[in-house]
Amino acid sequence: MTETRETRLRRLKMRSWRRGMKEMDLILGGYADTEMPKLDDAALDAHETLMEENDQDLYLWVCGVGEAPEPLKPALERVSAYLQQKQF
Repeated sequence: MTETRETRLRRLKMRSWRRGMKEMDLILGGYADTEMPKLDDAALDAHETLMEENDQDLYLWVCGVGEAPEPLKPALERVSAYLQQKQF
């Protein structure tokens, strides 16, 4: 059975909001709510790969503290750009 785009977005939003580390819940959950519906299938694939990573590593990479693996950089750049637009 093939997953519809709507189902995939709901699943990824749920995973984004329930990461385990509150900081990443807020970052990825907010990103999922506002930006993920705009992504094409390839960008969704990249984001889903990103979701497999450890929260502590993701947090450092998104904040620009650590050096992310090259394949993850496009997805991380989208999340970082989203954070730059936010006013906390």
